[in-house]
Amino acid sequence: MTRGLTKQFGRVLAVDHVDLDVRPGDRYGFLDPNGSGKTTLVRMLLGLVYATSGEIELLGQPVPGRIAKVLPQVGALVEAPSAYGHLSGRVNLAIIDSSGPRASRSGRSRRRRIDEALARVGLAGVDNRAVSKYSLGMKQRLGLAAALLREPRLLVLDEPTNGLDPRGIREIRDLLTELNEAGTTVFLSSHQLAEVELLCTRVGVIDRGRLVLQDDLHALRGPTGRAIVRSPDADAVAARLGDRVVSRSDDRLVVTSADPAELNTELVSAGLRVSEVSAERRTLEELVLAVTGAGSDRLDGVPVPAREESAYGLADDRG
Repeated sequence: MTRGLTKQFGRVLAVDHVDLDVRPGDRYGFLDPNGSGKTTLVRMLLGLVYATSGEIELLGQPVPGRIAKVLPQVGALVEAPSAYGHLSGRVNLAIIDSSGPRASRSGRSRRRRIDEALARVGLAGVDNRAVSKYSLGMKQRLGLAAALLREPRLLVLDEPTNGLDPRGIREIRDLLTELNEAGTTVFLSSHQLAEVELLCTRVGVIDRGRLVLQDDLHALRGPTGRAIVRSPDADAVAARLGDRVVSRSDDRLVVTSADPAELNTELVSAGLRVSEVSAERRTLEELVLAVTGAGSDRLDGVPVPAREESAYGLADDRG
């Protein structure tokens, strides 16, 4: 999608030679923990800000050169959605739908699309009140409805769940998954790591303007080569495993093991009680901290402490 993309404001290098690789069908989560460069890059993708250097390609077309051809196939929500505050949400959507090269000339068709878009974002029952009376969450939903009006092939979203309550966040997550499964590529810029981890299939992390991590999420969160063991016989387990024990806290041991099932068999065969064996996997939060310098650990060194994942039918005392 981008090659060597760079944006400089005077002496400030906001985006530094970024090579984004967003593939058709992705649910791509774009993260910037320092808040420097994420929105600038999104705005460059949409032709709202010109790059200092580098290349951008959307849906196979160069941007900004072919932006007029591309934008009708792109739905976008960037920062706070704008609307005419004195008009209703429905009228705002009608204005958007009647503008641009793919504008609908059919009033009946327009009403249908607007009704469908409002229903998809949870605003089906919205009345004719002015947008200025909407809550922040309702304005976000309206902005997303506008992005969906023309059944886009690509959705570019900047903080789409801003202002929503937990239920609303889940509804938007389910909607984006549904759209993606129907063929829409989703590019989601967010600072909410937990939401990105639940929704996205691929992630990129930008730190101080540079892309420091980009990969499929399942690969990044693969096993670390270590396991978590919980045992009432922790002393005996530690003695048996020796230097394979990386750390210990009470009955919980972190040990080197590529195969937790095999480790469980070894311990049980030795007559040791095991309440749980779990493969160790990093969380997205830990990965981001590791590559942005916000944490003290490194991805290529001793793995950071990770979430435990119950495995192999062993007892799980976490409920």
